[in-house]
Amino acid sequence: MFTNTLYFDIPHTPKIEEIWNKISAEYNSSVIGYYNLPIDGEKLLLDIGVWKTGVRNIQNIVVVGVGGSSLGTKAVYSMLFHEKKTDTPNLHFLENIDPIAIKKTLQDIKLDESLFLLVSKSGTTLDTISIAKIIMVYFNIFPGDKQFGKYFAAVTDNGSALNKFANEYGLKSFFIPKNVGGRFSVLSAAGIVPLTLCGVDTVKLLEGAAACRDDFFARKSDTLIKKALACTLKSGQNINVLFSYSDIFRDFNAWFVQLWAESLGKKKGEERVGFTPVGLIGAIDQHSFLQLIIDGPKDKSVTFIRVENMAYDMPVPDISLKYIEKINLKKGISAASLLNEQAIATMKSVINEGVITDEIVLSKADAYHAGYLIYYFELLTSLCGLILGINAYNQPGVEIGKKILLDKLGK
Repeated sequence: MFTNTLYFDIPHTPKIEEIWNKISAEYNSSVIGYYNLPIDGEKLLLDIGVWKTGVRNIQNIVVVGVGGSSLGTKAVYSMLFHEKKTDTPNLHFLENIDPIAIKKTLQDIKLDESLFLLVSKSGTTLDTISIAKIIMVYFNIFPGDKQFGKYFAAVTDNGSALNKFANEYGLKSFFIPKNVGGRFSVLSAAGIVPLTLCGVDTVKLLEGAAACRDDFFARKSDTLIKKALACTLKSGQNINVLFSYSDIFRDFNAWFVQLWAESLGKKKGEERVGFTPVGLIGAIDQHSFLQLIIDGPKDKSVTFIRVENMAYDMPVPDISLKYIEKINLKKGISAASLLNEQAIATMKSVINEGVITDEIVLSKADAYHAGYLIYYFELLTSLCGLILGINAYNQPGVEIGKKILLDKLGK
């Protein structure tokens, strides 16, 4: 079960109906494709299944992609790593043109046991293609070699430059729908292909996302709209903190930061709008950033995430240590319950300071709830974009730096 509790009040105003009408129109227009990915995934899963039967035994899937081509996949994989079966391939990521990181990954794997997934929606992402070239030289396998298609596959737009390259040299291509942007693409081939190949229950992942979609559009839950209004309309509170209580959410936080920053940081005529996303891990960041939230400027809203039932738990031993008796806990406290109680206590302290606060509780961390959580934050992002009156699906500021780089280094 997924619950989202708002610890602030926004009365039912005409604004809620206005935003509901706007997002319903966007949903029904089919212009923005991520809305339908949960139900479009069935055909993709069949395609993966048919192709997989003819693929050699693989122990490593290596995602070569940056930003939206890797962060969402990494978020889901990290969240579900505790469920990984020993007989499924390991998932690696080459997402930065960092020679140290590239060397470390490549020296730990063997070519014959690996498949490199080149993930680029445009098909011309500089970092992705540059890393691919490094891999080719490192393993001495090049386009035109008889076995080249065994080691590489592409995830891209149909008809992109990468797709044409794949067709030329015998690589399998999986397609991201043209109306799905990179940072919203985790439930498309960009995420579903590598996650499926690594044994993640992507059927349940998509079912969870579909449940979130239905809770919002079919059952017309207004919780998300109220949260979006709180995020966007409170004057001066332009920092949004995601306080996630478990290390399994570390990569999810990174995905949230990209989704929020790239979608909502925009120019609106002469005005500049947007929010600064911050990802924290509890209980670690209770000992650092929490101080700023409690006693610093009241320019933040905070969302707490926690898991009610951990997949694994261990007791905190009922041992009394000399001189340290004052922090002895009640008998029977476990590590998971201690983590959850810390989350609750911290949240209450934040609420007491008048900070806009809400809480997301997952009954457990499995594929279904991961899918629900992904879709929830994508919906929240779309709602905030509509309230701000901006295009949440482009990234003009990012493209400027790319052009400057190519002007300098490109042939």
